[in-house]
Amino acid sequence: MTKQKVIAVTGPSSSGKTALSIELAKALNGEIISVDSRQIYKELDIGSAKPDLEERQGIKHHMLDIIDVTVPYTVADYCDTAKTIIKDIITRGKIPILSGGTGLYFRSLLQDFDLPRVAPDNELREKLNRKTSQELYEMLQKLDEKSAEKIHYNNKVKIIRALEVCITLGIPMSSAQKTKEKEYDTIWIGLNSTNRNFLYDRINKRVDVMMEKGLLNEASVLFNKYENNNILLNTIGYQEFYPYLNSDCSLEEAVNQLKQNTRRYAKRQISWFNANKDISWYDIEKYNLEEITLQVMDKYKNLLS
Repeated sequence: MTKQKVIAVTGPSSSGKTALSIELAKALNGEIISVDSRQIYKELDIGSAKPDLEERQGIKHHMLDIIDVTVPYTVADYCDTAKTIIKDIITRGKIPILSGGTGLYFRSLLQDFDLPRVAPDNELREKLNRKTSQELYEMLQKLDEKSAEKIHYNNKVKIIRALEVCITLGIPMSSAQKTKEKEYDTIWIGLNSTNRNFLYDRINKRVDVMMEKGLLNEASVLFNKYENNNILLNTIGYQEFYPYLNSDCSLEEAVNQLKQNTRRYAKRQISWFNANKDISWYDIEKYNLEEITLQVMDKYKNLLS
């Protein structure tokens, strides 16, 4: 059976994934599916670097603004919805272009990684949420050391989800994870820079632009509305302003922390995607948008032949 064909554009924060995916969509009659674990949420706009209507340039974008920040959403939920969208795009004679930086979403949807399906247990989550991140991380280390090694000790949302899977199944989440046959023929495109300072400078400048667009006000409105919501407190772009809004640090300190956290996240993204040997990498300091677009178009034509 012939597999459906898709294009995946990935890489660290601020590497130009949105701009490239839009150019590819225009050139190849495609539609874009966001592969971002925060852009799925309504109201998380500036802080998640969600492209606005002007930036989208009339290209159809999927998996943006699909749920409220109070609603539990799993990787399995994402994959189920994304698969339906991919099928619909192809049925209409267009090309699915998946673009984003959430490695686990990419791995579960396009690679051979098969996560266990465990429905959210709100009662258990509330109980776990009363504990500190450190307490939860220590619990996870005892129940599933392998998973703990892959999750940041301050990422309360991911730690709770891993504990939920372990407790529900009665086995470590890492033991329950399986492999599956890849469902799609994928052209993997990665954007990065061998000059780390070049990428970090782009990150710092993007944070400055976000502040100019009103990120502080967006964060303030969201924390006033949802208070200590787990998604907000575990999302780079919002969590940094919680101390400032509670008079625990200066605005300058909050912005500097945001830049630092984003740089660290970009480093983790690079490590994650480097494990995928199918990715063709393009140095954003050496290749311009037009050059990369033309090369990807050639790769897609070769895939069809």
